[in-house]
Amino acid sequence: MALFDAHFHIIDPRFPLVIHDGFMPPPYTVDDYWATAGPLGVAGGAIVSTPFQAYDQGCLLDALARFGPCYVGVTQLPEDVDDQTIRYLDSAGVRALRFDFLHGMAGDPAAMARMAHRVFDLAGWHIELCLDGYTLHELKPTLLGLPRVVIEHLGFTANALPALLELVWRGAKVKASGFGRVSLSVRATLQAIAEADETALMFGTDLPSLRAERPFYPSDISLIAGTLDPGRAERALFHNAIACYRPAQVPV
Repeated sequence: MALFDAHFHIIDPRFPLVIHDGFMPPPYTVDDYWATAGPLGVAGGAIVSTPFQAYDQGCLLDALARFGPCYVGVTQLPEDVDDQTIRYLDSAGVRALRFDFLHGMAGDPAAMARMAHRVFDLAGWHIELCLDGYTLHELKPTLLGLPRVVIEHLGFTANALPALLELVWRGAKVKASGFGRVSLSVRATLQAIAEADETALMFGTDLPSLRAERPFYPSDISLIAGTLDPGRAERALFHNAIACYRPAQVPV
């Protein structure tokens, strides 16, 4: 079965990096990713910007050019970014705007909502949120009014599930990723989300698993396949992300 990796990072020291919480990540290049993900059958994916890149687009744009049209980008932008830049990034393959509440790359819900509507209207982008259950509950009223929302890493904590499922019922997508980061029952959460909406789950490796308690293992794929029925597993591992990210070329 082909896989679409809906969440991974490239850390290329040729481009500007910033220290975050006293940590500077080791390099993880396009070649490093291929050495790990290629044997898994990954045929496309979403490259996600990190706090270490802040608002610099150089690494993301270079990686998109090297990976090709089966891959898309998820970026971070300041609120004062101009429309021309958003349209240019869209033409380069960027499909989403990330807000990282856990690592200081977001904070103002009103600004997030303004940007979510703006990038959707300009380019059809969705927003992606890195946050735990406490923040998810606080933001839920705002998120329910936004065009398209993706939640990373199953919402991180078990107390996220009620708000997460309400968002899923309203069309939100959820990344089945970062199993080494979460404080919840992965199997039970996967099952609950798939029951709420079988189009919601999107597999991601989270490579290179920066600062996670444990890194991604290939057995994480088997966990998804063994938890969900075959049809839902195939959706989660491939088809749901294709529909969400709309890569310029569909992997074969």
